[in-house]
Amino acid sequence: MKIGIGYDVHQLVAGRPLILGGIEIPYEFGLAGHSDADVLVHALCDALFGAAGMGDIGEHFPDHDPRYKDAASLDLLKETWQRVGRYYKTIVNADAIVFAQAPKLSPYKAAMREKIARTLTIFPDRINIKATTTEGLGFIGKGHGMAAMCVVLID
Repeated sequence: MKIGIGYDVHQLVAGRPLILGGIEIPYEFGLAGHSDADVLVHALCDALFGAAGMGDIGEHFPDHDPRYKDAASLDLLKETWQRVGRYYKTIVNADAIVFAQAPKLSPYKAAMREKIARTLTIFPDRINIKATTTEGLGFIGKGHGMAAMCVVLID
């Protein structure tokens, strides 16, 4: 068994949809990035690559590569698991946390979990998603961005 940790952060900007866990969440701001900037899925990709000892998401899907411009992060996650899955057959579990002052994410967590599990072809009970604020502190607390962290166990 191998364990990996992933982290991602993106700035909030006007004029983009907010995509988290592959779900579009109604909000006045979205995350800036080369792809759809889904911090939750990016953290999961990094955790999977890390667990497998295969580097990080930036090495596999560089932000200067036009193939990944506006890419759906769930497509990147699917490709991540295909690459990692050549060597490891099971995702035992993934535990993730999204750091966001707003919007409230609780109403969307089950849908995110289902979407991620479907992408990875695993049961949803192997995915856990939490959300927290930073109590108004830092760039996240001031509403300038969001971050996510994920730990994954593969076998």
